[in-house]
Amino acid sequence: RSVHTTEKSFSCRDCGKSFKNSSTLTNHRRIHTGEKLFPCAECGKSFTTSSSFIQHQFNHSRDKPYSC
Repeated sequence: RSVHTTEKSFSCRDCGKSFKNSSTLTNHRRIHTGEKLFPCAECGKSFTTSSSFIQHQFNHSRDKPYSC
């Protein structure tokens, strides 16, 4: 298990940045390839990660996650 290890076994061949797991490296590689798998149906903007896409969706929502 890699829960308590700081070893980063997965390296990006483009920039040399290292990651603990292959899925994080796969997400990172999209920066270099320009691949954007998460398009917004409202405005057409696309995102490389699901977390960026989810954050973007708040721009279209009337519901705000935080109150002033």
